[in-house]
Amino acid sequence: MSYSIRPFSDGDAAAWDLFCDNSLQATFLHTRKFLSYHGTRFEDQSLIIEEDGKCLGLLPAARHPSDRTTVVSHPGSTYGGIVHQGALRGERMLMALRAIIQYYRDAGYSNFSYKAVPTFYHSVPAQDDLYAFHRLNVSRSRCDISSTIELTSRLPISSRRHRSLKKAISNNLTLSAELCHLPALWAVLADNLARKHGTKPVHALAEIEWLIDRCPDNIRICCALADNQVVAGVVLFISKTTWHAQYIASSEQGYELNSLDLIFSHCIELAQSSGKRYFDFGISTESNGNILNEGLFCFKSEFGAGSTVHEFFNINLREAHHGIE
Repeated sequence: MSYSIRPFSDGDAAAWDLFCDNSLQATFLHTRKFLSYHGTRFEDQSLIIEEDGKCLGLLPAARHPSDRTTVVSHPGSTYGGIVHQGALRGERMLMALRAIIQYYRDAGYSNFSYKAVPTFYHSVPAQDDLYAFHRLNVSRSRCDISSTIELTSRLPISSRRHRSLKKAISNNLTLSAELCHLPALWAVLADNLARKHGTKPVHALAEIEWLIDRCPDNIRICCALADNQVVAGVVLFISKTTWHAQYIASSEQGYELNSLDLIFSHCIELAQSSGKRYFDFGISTESNGNILNEGLFCFKSEFGAGSTVHEFFNINLREAHHGIE
């Protein structure tokens, strides 16, 4: 038994997204609707895994923007990884990865960077790729820790968060999910990142507006307003299993009013009532996972979150121990 590997082409887009809809671990970040917003920023190297002409799995990927010897799954997404509908389990995943490694090696790449899909996005457990990496002697190259609430088995909320929520309620804040507040929220976010980290949002306002237009069921916002002015807010990415806080921002006034406590209390309730299994706050790590921002991690954990990880692997395509040669 062997698998054929072929590159994605634009004509595959509709079938690709339909396959993602029915996969075990894909989110809208794997779809061409999302990936296409990058335009020509990345040189696409996505692959389709087939057997006798039938699609078994997909791998979103592109050439690394600053290292032409490296292919990444995916440089424009928080995570990438192989997605499938159950066909690539156990030894079959091992065979698929061997075929992918051979394909990229033949294409002239030296390294393959793989961002595994975090488990809370899986509709059923599907970590066969991690087992395959063990069999291929591939070591984990990075690990980030994220704060994730299991909505049916939530850990206790801290007394500090209870007190802050009471204060936020007493401050007569107004919550809104109206997209007309997005520009004001983006201004708060940009100021927050510049003030604290000297950085800018990964997405420009025009890009996030474009994404919302393309994926209206997967992106929403929640803002806290004081005197009709946005003082804090979050941008949420919504998948089959999870509400994920992609962006979190608060002005100095928002912090004084405990705005984020009110926002998160509301959003977690909405996620739970929508039937999702998880609410994810995102990572609290810096410097490729080597530094933990303890204050941020504590803040997120106090809402009743446990800990999950984002795992990264780097495959040296020129080494022979992957069982290709």
